[in-house]
Amino acid sequence: MLSASHLSICYGQRKALDGFEIALAAGEIRALIGPNGSGKSTALQALAGLAKPEAGTVLIDGASIAAMTRREIAHRLSFLPQQPTAPDEMTVEQLVRQGRFAHVGLFRRYRQQDEDAIGWALESTGLAELAQRSLSALSGGERQRAWISAALAQEAKILLLDEPTSFLDIGYQIEVLDLVHRLSRERGVTVVMAIHDLNQAMSIADRISLLEKGRLVFDGSAADLAASGLIERVFRVEGRFVQISPDGPPHFDVHLKRWAEPVALSA
Repeated sequence: MLSASHLSICYGQRKALDGFEIALAAGEIRALIGPNGSGKSTALQALAGLAKPEAGTVLIDGASIAAMTRREIAHRLSFLPQQPTAPDEMTVEQLVRQGRFAHVGLFRRYRQQDEDAIGWALESTGLAELAQRSLSALSGGERQRAWISAALAQEAKILLLDEPTSFLDIGYQIEVLDLVHRLSRERGVTVVMAIHDLNQAMSIADRISLLEKGRLVFDGSAADLAASGLIERVFRVEGRFVQISPDGPPHFDVHLKRWAEPVALSA
């Protein structure tokens, strides 16, 4: 499906990604977690073919992404960056139609299969009734769903999301995460998602990849991560994992105390 091996990317003298590796199965949800600056966004950009690595390879269905055109990549993979922008007067349907550009091009007419894909994307995200509403009239959760709908209209089987729940109220966060889960389980979409909220990551992801200073320091299940002691060390916090329900993932209960040295406040 999608894999990367020995990926390294530098921005000037800083190594943003150092030997990153990942291998994804069809329909899997993978969460990328780590402190700010750990390389999550860079990893997603590399997987999308938007950041050229100094070393390493990214493969989609066994083929190198470096040898593919942007249209070929768009047929297989959709990438939603942090805080995407579009004109406020654009309607939901117009935004979702943009997701079909990889299939219809700029000067071709939309065929029935394109119209069907647009309708499916709107229905899948619960936005069919809001299709003619302008983006400026949407709530935060609805707008995020509209962007995901545009990504789905590509009919790509791989979806990369960079902090899809950031800046959303908790209700909208749950709304977006529920959509991601349904896409994975009902549609077989493979999802790689950079996310800040540790407990959200542990509740939704099949596997978790933890990055620190550009390096992958953990790749496995939520239960194994809870037992590793890495969360406390990498994020420099004190806390404990608790099991809220017998069948659910462990929940990290952070203490209001950090390991960092205290900073004196000026008068």
